[in-house]
Amino acid sequence: MKFGVITFPGSNCDDDLIYCLRENLGQQVVSLWHKDHDLKGCDFVLLPGGFSYGDYLRSGAIARFSPIMDEVMAHARRGGYVMGICNGFQMLTEAGLLDGALLRNESVHFICKNIYVRPVSRTSLLTAGLEQRAYMTPIAHAEGNYYCPPDVLKQLEDEDQILFRYCDAQGNITPEANPNGSLSNIAGICNRGKNVFGMMPHPERAADPVLSNTDGKLILEQVLNSVSV
Repeated sequence: MKFGVITFPGSNCDDDLIYCLRENLGQQVVSLWHKDHDLKGCDFVLLPGGFSYGDYLRSGAIARFSPIMDEVMAHARRGGYVMGICNGFQMLTEAGLLDGALLRNESVHFICKNIYVRPVSRTSLLTAGLEQRAYMTPIAHAEGNYYCPPDVLKQLEDEDQILFRYCDAQGNITPEANPNGSLSNIAGICNRGKNVFGMMPHPERAADPVLSNTDGKLILEQVLNSVSV
């Protein structure tokens, strides 16, 4: 499988993702530029975290109009795999590839700390093979408060599109474990086709033994365990 990581002006987790995929997971990975019109034959495209275009409008709103996003959207429509992490998740909602929106954190503060998530979807390649327990991953965002209308939330639940919910260290999904006010403790979702994924926590920042945490690697390994190209 060939992975591609897109760099936008203001991306700051692109190198983290490239290192994680190449060094921690042993995969072929190429760097893609936001002005490119070619995905270079990538099977799985990732939109990294950061502050694309300074988040001067809404987070991810300007990046959604970068030239390469036309290719990303076409790739997704063909059934190709796309994943957005943090700012990348915001881009995917702005582009309409994922439902809902990411709002300002309930606390109105930037939050950077380790949190816990528990897998929910039993049919998504990102979560289906994971044990039902708490996974520690870092967050670093000011606009990670997921929201969608009630009918969309029902669809997400009925179609098994909720990837992760925020939980405590024991795996309990409680209001106290929700770091940003996200609706229904949602930390990540996928589309109905189960080929587009978005999550706020950073699994690539918890994928190396030197960081004393490899829970994120376990999450990303699900892609390799589930898909053969």
